[in-house]
Amino acid sequence: MINWKVILNIAKTHLLTKIKQTSIAALGVTFGIGAYITLVCFMTGLNKMLDDLILNQTPHIHIYNEIEPSEKQPIALYDEFENSLNIIHSIKPKITQKKIHNALPIIDYLERDKNVRAALPRIETQIFYIAGSIEIGGNLTGINPINEAKYFNMGDYIVEGSAEALQNMDNSILLGIGIAEKMSLKVGDRVQLSPIEGDIFPLKIVGFYQSGIADLDAVQSFTNIKTIQRILGKAENYITDINVKLHDMELALPMSKNIEQQFNLKAIDINTANAQFETGTTIRNLITYAVSVTLLIVAGFGIYNILNMLIYEKMNDIAILKATGFSGHDVQLIFMSQAMIIGFVGGIIGLLIGFGLTRLIDTIPFQTEALPTVETYRANASKKV
Repeated sequence: MINWKVILNIAKTHLLTKIKQTSIAALGVTFGIGAYITLVCFMTGLNKMLDDLILNQTPHIHIYNEIEPSEKQPIALYDEFENSLNIIHSIKPKITQKKIHNALPIIDYLERDKNVRAALPRIETQIFYIAGSIEIGGNLTGINPINEAKYFNMGDYIVEGSAEALQNMDNSILLGIGIAEKMSLKVGDRVQLSPIEGDIFPLKIVGFYQSGIADLDAVQSFTNIKTIQRILGKAENYITDINVKLHDMELALPMSKNIEQQFNLKAIDINTANAQFETGTTIRNLITYAVSVTLLIVAGFGIYNILNMLIYEKMNDIAILKATGFSGHDVQLIFMSQAMIIGFVGGIIGLLIGFGLTRLIDTIPFQTEALPTVETYRANASKKV
């Protein structure tokens, strides 16, 4: 029967008599575990930050009317050409309206679905920003600002002003930061804009929007739905897009297919719309896992080498142990116990160091115009993530 008290007592004695080597072995474990935790948390934190920058603003399902060629051409109406090979050149898109027919009942239907968190209407149109004799092309999107801030984190990208001001004030606009810089505008000023078809409308600036994508910020602005309907001269049921947020993103693909069949509309799921982004995320995760495994292997071999040298130095002690009646199995347990003690102590200290470094990383300032909402580096172990 194994006497663990004696074995552990001998293992402790060996470790304390060679405290320098024991400390080096424990430090090898400590720095290996600490570096592993720090690097993995830092990389996963950055990956999550990049994911959130895209996914927070992207609907799980985007519903709209697609402009596309007609599946049936006029020649298909004639029975005499039914069995013929018809070659048609320069097929033009069919005449279709941007408005979603029965958009409001569709939104009500979607919001009653238990899998849907929210279905938000949008109106998108092209406009001109007018500064004297200069006209700058851009895009204006009509939204429900409060719900956009709630479900799509729009408030994170409003660098001045608020979504509530845009919601509550008619004839107001949340201007893209690029447009504001070009036209030297500030909050409280009025900007004139004109839709492609019509008149000039002055709107009061209640805030600035910055997505971090310079090309988008140079053209994109937002207003509330009532204001854009008034600008376009449309009725209250005029809606061009519906953005759907689900409780489970994995349901986006099958639900988008059902919506297309049920309502005869185009429905794009988030994975289809961001296929390249998903590929990049997968590659970053593979790199994270590869680095993690490498760190653990290096730390493991460091422990092995130190213990191996320790065993060679303890040959005389091993001979004495065997001469006093310890079996080879007992000797193995003694040195295995030493390895376990070194690993446990070094691992606990490494956990504390790794946690401390991740918290420290999370306080390091990180400011860039490309990421206006990010103030510090991100580590996934922090309470912010």
